[in-house]
Amino acid sequence: MSDPTILDSRYAWLRLGITLLIAVMGNVGMWAIIVVMPEVQTEFGAGRGEVSLAYTLTMIGFALGNYYVGRAVDRFGVTTSLIACAVTLALGYILAALSPSLLILSALQFVIGFATACSFGPLIADISQWFLKRRGIAVAIAASGNYLSGAIWPLILGNLAGGESWRWSYTALGILTLIIIPPLALMLRTRVPLEAITLSDTQSASRTRSTGFSPRQLQWMLGFAGIACCVAMSMPQVHIVALCVDYGYGAAVGAEMLSLMLMGGVVSRLISGTLADRIGGIPTLLIGSTLQAIALFLYLPAGGLVSLYVVSLIFGLSQGGIVPSYAVIVREYMPSREAGSRVGFVLMMTILGMALGGWLSGVIYDVTGSYQWAFVNGIVWNGLNIAIMVLILIRSQPRKEMRPAAA
Repeated sequence: MSDPTILDSRYAWLRLGITLLIAVMGNVGMWAIIVVMPEVQTEFGAGRGEVSLAYTLTMIGFALGNYYVGRAVDRFGVTTSLIACAVTLALGYILAALSPSLLILSALQFVIGFATACSFGPLIADISQWFLKRRGIAVAIAASGNYLSGAIWPLILGNLAGGESWRWSYTALGILTLIIIPPLALMLRTRVPLEAITLSDTQSASRTRSTGFSPRQLQWMLGFAGIACCVAMSMPQVHIVALCVDYGYGAAVGAEMLSLMLMGGVVSRLISGTLADRIGGIPTLLIGSTLQAIALFLYLPAGGLVSLYVVSLIFGLSQGGIVPSYAVIVREYMPSREAGSRVGFVLMMTILGMALGGWLSGVIYDVTGSYQWAFVNGIVWNGLNIAIMVLILIRSQPRKEMRPAAA
């Protein structure tokens, strides 16, 4: 094995590969409820808003897990945290498969979301400490595991289930989680060396001072921006399957559109990661957020099968790099020794935005009978995200010193 004391080393890239494999398996808990939402709604005779609450609780658990598991990673290391979360996640899946009511299923979705979080923010924070020159692309690759999970596993489970219910899929996920994640987690036991932390922290402290904000103020601003952008992001991601059912195309077509959207998101994340290494996290995020607003506008006139496929791909290609850019920004401006908690906090806020947006879209649908106003709601929130990030970017620019006028 290569020397693990060098940033951007061969060992760091090997660790990134293992991280991606864990993320692909571990993040499916965030997407499973979206795919089975129409089936669950029919089985329990619930409304769209009621079923959306199960997703919202999943995302609240996912959000809190990113922060609290991130703190645990800072203290106990990523391996111990991953194994504990894998056991919890497996139990959550299996118990959810036995749920007699939507209320119990929703409560267990909170547990599933919390345990799933270990495969997102904490993993991203861990791998970000092993890279400096290529941190943007490394974070993007690790974050892509989340979208790859949503794109791959629903299709795999759908083929393996052979017509069985969502309960079969949840049981299978529980078993596979125990088989795959713990052995891979044991391969991440090496800790980042102290000299690497010192080098990274010197650069981040200088960037933070340039904004005129304290680290806490900057963290909260990033958090609020994250909520806003992800309220907008959640509308297509959470409700695309239900939207296709409403148009008469069926849940299977909706699942295909979700997979296409997420695969586009993977491409977007990789491009954004490469771009972040060249121009920085904040400009990269602003580009993605602007493109996301344009894609949301395109959903308003879309209604045909082909147009929905095309717009879903455009949406995926537009927004995929936004959330990883937040992690890059945190690592550019925050100290390495607090990477787990700082990255976890900001990603927690983005996920709370997904939870809020997913619920709001369901409520708006129940009130208006369509998703048109839900898309408009997302566009407005997206504008708030852009405004906050523009403010931080302007404050980060070098200030010219005032020179006295010539006599």
